Amino acid sequence: MPPEPDAAAPGAAVPDRALTDACPGALRLHPADDGALARVRLPGGMLTVRQALALADAAQELGDGRLEITSRGNVQLRGLASDCGGELGGRLRAAGLLPSDTHERVRNIVASPGPAPGLADVHAWARDLDLALCASPWATGLSGKFLFALDGGGGDVAALDADVTLIAGPDGTALLRLGRAATVRPVPAGSAPAAALEAARAFLEAQRAAGVRAWHLREVPELLAPGPLPMPVLPGTRPPLGAVSGGGASTGPNAGPHGSHAGLHVGLRFGLATAGQWRTLVDAAEGGLRLTPWRGAVLPGAGAGRLAGLAAAGFRTEAGTAWDGASACTGLPGCAKSQADVRADAARALDGAPAGPGGLPVHWSGCERRCGHPAGRRVDVLATGRGYRVAVEGAPQGRDTAVEVTNEEMAAAVAAARRTTT
Repeated sequence: MPPEPDAAAPGAAVPDRALTDACPGALRLHPADDGALARVRLPGGMLTVRQALALADAAQELGDGRLEITSRGNVQLRGLASDCGGELGGRLRAAGLLPSDTHERVRNIVASPGPAPGLADVHAWARDLDLALCASPWATGLSGKFLFALDGGGGDVAALDADVTLIAGPDGTALLRLGRAATVRPVPAGSAPAAALEAARAFLEAQRAAGVRAWHLREVPELLAPGPLPMPVLPGTRPPLGAVSGGGASTGPNAGPHGSHAGLHVGLRFGLATAGQWRTLVDAAEGGLRLTPWRGAVLPGAGAGRLAGLAAAGFRTEAGTAWDGASACTGLPGCAKSQADVRADAARALDGAPAGPGGLPVHWSGCERRCGHPAGRRVDVLATGRGYRVAVEGAPQGRDTAVEVTNEEMAAAVAAARRTTT
């Protein structure tokens, strides 16, 4: 998981991108301390049951038996033999998970996992965009980190500040946003995927004309003209854990205005599942899964009666705990640069936290690279080799929130930092 850099101000110096983009893929395996790593792109996070089972088989037979959902709704397999790329590629092609060998690392498309009544079908957008992306020879020039986000109108994935964002609107409309721009451009919903692809092509052409090389639009926002309309304020509400209705709210006493049952949403601790847990998840699905950029899965049409079994299998099925908004890098033993087994330490801290919502998001990092950290205000927990350094990122300028603590003191320090309101 690469670190998510902070926003670059307009006109800021472009980072040095002279080195080749080393972002891992399904065919370009990444050497890690626990074996090779493969990242399988899943546009829109969409998986059929057959595809999901093929991933579980690959994890169990070629890797360490675990699957990891990334912050872009993709799947990583770890502990692979360095020479298994050919066999893995063959398995993925047979399952329909590798439609293009040349474009597989640029198929970075996230989509709102829940329904958007009366608005555009963002999952159809994802399929159309993926097909067009793979059919465009120039698209191989995009970085493996370049991201498209397709938002159903609620702002859940628009909040990710992707390189190109489409937001569904009423009456057959859509809004196109470039990077972290404060403005948007209206486009017809029917041609929205084509507009998103054209924006990516314009980004590459503008770079060549300016003689720069950037991975993200936010690094060089001045290259493309902004849209004419202000970015709308969106609620940004994610699907709740548990049973969800057609309107994206919990069913039962707290059902939303639409009231119809849409399926289940479950979370995975740090995005990880064993092959056995994964098969339990697939067994509960009614025809497919939609993996989320919040390291969870939406099971459209699955009945609420499945929740107890999923909870027993170790999935998160209820919100309002310290695990909400918690993430961590790989840590030991998977990463040699890490100073600690941060996931084990974080799990102990979260399981021992007081009941109730955790507060600010929190991310544990094993080293200064802070791989996989979320954007925005958060609690930063950094392993030091002597314990942890806990600080609130995004605190008012000049206010030092950092404290150095031992492993035993870390849980209390994190809980206190997450309650910070200023």
